[in-house]
Amino acid sequence: MVKSIEGKRMEYYEAIIQLRDIEQEVYDFSIEAIEKGKIHIAKVEDVKGGVDIYLADRDFAKTLGKKLQLKFGGKLLLSASLYGIKDGREIFRVTILFRGVTFVKGDRVDYKGDECTVKTVAKKIVLQHVKSGKIVRVKYKEMEKIKKTNSEQYVLTGGNT
Repeated sequence: MVKSIEGKRMEYYEAIIQLRDIEQEVYDFSIEAIEKGKIHIAKVEDVKGGVDIYLADRDFAKTLGKKLQLKFGGKLLLSASLYGIKDGREIFRVTILFRGVTFVKGDRVDYKGDECTVKTVAKKIVLQHVKSGKIVRVKYKEMEKIKKTNSEQYVLTGGNT
C-alpha cells in the first residue's frame, strides 16, 4: 500500500533509515526497494559512516530494515519517538539503524581469541571453531568482539622456498 503525502510538505517523513558501515550493494538494494514500493523519499543525507534516508512511510521502513538484515546480515535497531498528537492520537516517527558487518559467510574471524569460520550471518551470527568444530551463536550486540583475520589458506607448491 502506497501512502500518499497529498496535503503534506515534500519534507514530510515518518521514518529515518540509518545505513552504517555498509557496502554499495546494500544502499542500492534499499533505494531500489523504496522506488519499487513507490515510497516518497523526503531527503537523503550523507553522514559519518553511512547515509540517512528519510521516508514518508514508517511501516515500509520497518519492513525494509528486516529485509536488509535477512539478506545481508547486520545489526538492526528500531526506535520510536513521539512526534506529536493529532485527533487525540499520538504520532510517532521511527528510526531504523542497520549496521553492516565486515565479514561474510566463509570468512575466518577471531572471536575471543579463538579462530572461527563464519557459518551464517542472519538474525544471529553463527561461528564454528576451527580446531574443535564447536558452534557458537553470537548476538549482534556482541559483534564488536568478532574481528576479521587476514589469514588465508596457503597452498604448498613443493618448490624450494
